[in-house]
Amino acid sequence: MSEPAPLAIVTAGTSALGSDFVLALAGAGYDLAFTHLGAGATAKDLAGQVQSLGRRAMFAECDAGDEPGVEAFFAKAAAFGGAPRVLVNNAGVQTWSPLLDLKAADWDRVMHTNLRGTFLNTREAGRAMKAAGQGGAIITLGSGCNKQAFPRLVDYTASKGGIEQFTKVAAVELGPYGIRVNCLAPGAIATARTALEAPDYAATWAPVTPLRRVGTPADLVGPLLFLVSDAAAFVTGQTLWVDGGAFSQANWPYPVLP
Repeated sequence: MSEPAPLAIVTAGTSALGSDFVLALAGAGYDLAFTHLGAGATAKDLAGQVQSLGRRAMFAECDAGDEPGVEAFFAKAAAFGGAPRVLVNNAGVQTWSPLLDLKAADWDRVMHTNLRGTFLNTREAGRAMKAAGQGGAIITLGSGCNKQAFPRLVDYTASKGGIEQFTKVAAVELGPYGIRVNCLAPGAIATARTALEAPDYAATWAPVTPLRRVGTPADLVGPLLFLVSDAAAFVTGQTLWVDGGAFSQANWPYPVLP
């Protein structure tokens, strides 16, 4: 049995990005507590992979936006590994609909998971970190739509814009307790979900990305580990764009290269 190590919590740990985050943090020396929704077999397998890296793991089914469920999960995580040193707010959902056709139920579902879920999990982690007096690092998940309008994703865009502002306020309020809060904002990342957006997702996004390729979940691992590490000890309230430059360029009518 592995010796106890600092605890990292990842919401939606079995998702396309979440599993990479879980394994990266385990490789960096953290024990892991992560959530899932209806993916018990996948969660069990992921916990086994964490254990193969010499770290401990626990998981539980939890809706990120359900207050009693989140509180119960954090209580279980505390019994397992004490106060977390890291939280990654990874849980998120997306709808694909024009504004005029968007159903209120879909809007509510996206806000429930993305924005309310980020709030609830950050609040619980912040309370535990403050009580422990050891500081910590909290990561929220943004998007390129933090800074630009994404048509047919009005609810998702609104939730991610809210998350970026939430990150800043949380960083200001939690900073005196040594708790840093930063936003990791991916661009076009190839996953099973994004593959549903276009028949050839890579061919669609690579030409409009300055690095001329789409990203992978692995491209987010280094930035994540930086933000939770001592190397970022004086970094808080910031958004780190991991987008290959896609959302830094203007809508430019001339060729980029001569």
